[in-house]
Amino acid sequence: MSKIIFMGTPDFSAPILKALHEAHGVSLVITQPDKPVGRKRVLTPPPVKVMAESLGIEVYQPESMKSDEAFERVHALSPDLIVTAAFGQILPERVLDIPRLGCINVHASLLPKYRGGAPIHKAIINGEKYSGVTIMYMVKRLDAGDMIDSVQVPIEINDTVGTLHDKLSVAGTDLLLEVMPSVLSGTNNRTPQNDSEATFASNVSREEEYVTFDRTALEVHNHIRGLSPWPVAFANFDGKAMKLWASEIAEGSGTPGEIIQADKAGLVIATNDGAVRITSLQPAGKKRMDAASFVAGAKSQLVGMKFNEA
Repeated sequence: MSKIIFMGTPDFSAPILKALHEAHGVSLVITQPDKPVGRKRVLTPPPVKVMAESLGIEVYQPESMKSDEAFERVHALSPDLIVTAAFGQILPERVLDIPRLGCINVHASLLPKYRGGAPIHKAIINGEKYSGVTIMYMVKRLDAGDMIDSVQVPIEINDTVGTLHDKLSVAGTDLLLEVMPSVLSGTNNRTPQNDSEATFASNVSREEEYVTFDRTALEVHNHIRGLSPWPVAFANFDGKAMKLWASEIAEGSGTPGEIIQADKAGLVIATNDGAVRITSLQPAGKKRMDAASFVAGAKSQLVGMKFNEA
């Protein structure tokens, strides 16, 4: 049996690891270090570590794959193949050169579009009709290696990062299992990427989380769902930041950012060409709530108030 190292970190990667181990056996899992989570900063293991331990696989958590220790750990195992999926660290060339069959990555986009760390977020925000998963060889350049295979996944109008993430994790798992026999035998396809068609999806910045309403209703809706359930979009309301967790396209007109309806169905906010309805939100200093609860507890008239008003 071939020696395989798996590298991954978040929820996206955990089912991929499970399926790969059950089908081909994984000798070592490399994942990010445990990190403090939540207000109480509880030290929490990444999902891939939890999955690996449940499967009885040895886990290694280096601070950096560029370290001599990390290189020696991988080199000592003499792996035939490294498989990565949302690992979260760039692999140095000397690590990429170790496995005799190379290193392959399960990437959540249809390459060469959306290379980088936030392909799911950016595909939704940009209003793409399709996303997908590409399995490709890793090279020194970011997500630029030869493609082995890909699968297309439709993006529905109310998909969020969370729902599309789960669909792509399933699709990536299935695709990896499909290509693994040919990868291990060295008979798989290799298709070079067209760099002229490449686009990039860098990690979401704090500035990109800010929602403005002087755009089309669809663009605003895409922005909100493209950041839900993490890191979550926000807009300023009554002098404070309010997180906007969920939205839908609505009817109505008014000045962009103006609340034109507030009832048990939510807050309807005017955009350039119509409106969006906010159905779930989080006022500053409070927990997430449905918009109906916010409306019911409002101490002042909401209709006519504006988001992002200076």
